[in-house]
Amino acid sequence: MARRQAPEATWHRAKPAPLVLVSGPERLLASRAVERITAAMKASGEIEVSRLDAAAYSRGALTAATSPSLFGDPGLVVVGALETMNDDFLQDALAYTERPDPECVVVFQHGGGNRGKRLLDTLRKGGVPEYTCPAVKKDAELVDFATGEFERAGRPAPARAVRALVDAIGEDVAELAAACAQLVSDVEGSIDEATVARYYGTRVNATGFAVADAAIAGRTADAIALVRHALSTGTDPVPLVAALASKLRTLIKVGAARGRGLDLRSVGIQPWQEERARRDLRRWNADSLALAVQAVAQADAEIKGASRAPGFALERAVRTVADLAS
Repeated sequence: MARRQAPEATWHRAKPAPLVLVSGPERLLASRAVERITAAMKASGEIEVSRLDAAAYSRGALTAATSPSLFGDPGLVVVGALETMNDDFLQDALAYTERPDPECVVVFQHGGGNRGKRLLDTLRKGGVPEYTCPAVKKDAELVDFATGEFERAGRPAPARAVRALVDAIGEDVAELAAACAQLVSDVEGSIDEATVARYYGTRVNATGFAVADAAIAGRTADAIALVRHALSTGTDPVPLVAALASKLRTLIKVGAARGRGLDLRSVGIQPWQEERARRDLRRWNADSLALAVQAVAQADAEIKGASRAPGFALERAVRTVADLAS
């Protein structure tokens, strides 16, 4: 193999080549890369697809999979789990990369880590095209992913609609992709915020955190409108006040960890949550957070039996929090 630096691109640019490296921890994106390669090959006719597991590999399997088809169809061999490859696969793969079959496409999928570094170095130094599949965890990355899903489907959605969808679904990339696909398939015309709310706004978690997000950001009118709409459609106030309390706890934990180098994942806070909390904390200080916690605690007690007007107690707490933020 020629010695030159391998080109690198993201998964959505993947295309066939005798040797292809798909690297990174996000499995959904890796499968998308393979789908793109497969579709490009099928556009030219029938192909024969084989799949191998590098962790459970048997000596000689790669040679057999890349041998010419009985019917002369081009071959696609997808090798997964390179990050747990066994020694037999490593030896066979190193030998194959010296003389790859130009009529066959072999895709190596590596999920990350140091296992198989010798093979990765060989592929990269040999100029093998590499398509990266980075983890999608941060809030901004989730928004970018959903935005890209709509754009690639030819149905771009406004930023507020994408924001609402990410808030409703959370950080499960596969579920987020499925939600985007459902909206593209089911909805005619514009995919706006109202459409997202119609499909996913009935989730108590999404409704509760939409209220909490508006209140924490100081958007009093939006927060009150969301509360009234939720209550009018039969949403129980208990999960709504719980979402507000959860949001405040996250702000307190992130604020307390600032400058201390603490790993917030140890207390259940994911990187994307930390990122959002740091933005929200620009509106808050220790005193205002303490007052907000008191207001929410009082509302929680009233909603759970200390008051005959739980809806009023919830609205008062939301208004107090939003006013403290603004």
